[in-house]
Amino acid sequence: FYPLTGMSKEVQQKLIDDHFLFKEGDRFLQAANACRFWPTGRGIYHNENKTFLVWCNEEDHLRLISMQMGGDLKQVYKRLVTAVND
Repeated sequence: FYPLTGMSKEVQQKLIDDHFLFKEGDRFLQAANACRFWPTGRGIYHNENKTFLVWCNEEDHLRLISMQMGGDLKQVYKRLVTAVND
């Protein structure tokens, strides 16, 4: 788990390079107060293979992402179901 609060610049850059890091909300999210207390309470989890991510308090409370290169949708779905059920 990588909390946004206190994240080092090196870790932040690595997550940006991997396209895993989310940014503070746009003006519409700010107008809806969806970005209050930024970055407190927000973070990212990813598995060792970087094929499953959990974004905590980005726009939604929780966003689950299962992905991989190629076209094996069955494996991507199976990983998501396993994560939700465990």
